[in-house]
Amino acid sequence: MTQAQLVASTLDEETARAEVYGLLAALYYAAPSAELHQNLCVAVTEAPAAGALLESSWGELVAAARGQSVAELGQEYDALFGGVGKPEVYLFGSHYLSGFLNEKPLAALRTDIAALGLARDDGTMPETEDHIAYLCEVMRYLIAGDDVEVANLTRQREFFARHLQPWVSRMCEAIMQHPRARFYRALAVFTQAFIGVESQGFDMLA
Repeated sequence: MTQAQLVASTLDEETARAEVYGLLAALYYAAPSAELHQNLCVAVTEAPAAGALLESSWGELVAAARGQSVAELGQEYDALFGGVGKPEVYLFGSHYLSGFLNEKPLAALRTDIAALGLARDDGTMPETEDHIAYLCEVMRYLIAGDDVEVANLTRQREFFARHLQPWVSRMCEAIMQHPRARFYRALAVFTQAFIGVESQGFDMLA
């Protein structure tokens, strides 16, 4: 898994976008493993061109990873997103779109995912499909998949506009405002910046 190895000079734009979505999926699904944490700690933080839109927030994320141990990141993840019952911060789109889990937004999402020929694997992803990690994995597939009938810009734009753009910024704000958030505050800042760049890019295609 090479999500954290975001050396922009060696990746074309589409591959880099897929890598970012893969990284977000990994970090929101669970606290980083020792290997992923190490990759983040040694990641390049300077963009090839000065003034790159994600350079500042990416640098802050790497700095946050360097400032905490794997154990501390695990504790922070559990404090924010884990525990029994209601989590401190929800990672599910239905919560932000309807105020409840497993509501109409999830049903609509499942219809669209089925139309893409995709399905959630209960064995590897027990959470519902509106979890931010699952949605990022779908976007990664729509960018990097081999089936051009599915993996294309039109499908990406439609899926992003329906199932990510309306709520991810609110999730990021909730994380950033939580007093226990350190690494995940930096991740939320980076996520918000990346989603902004994606939004602008898709707007240009409209």
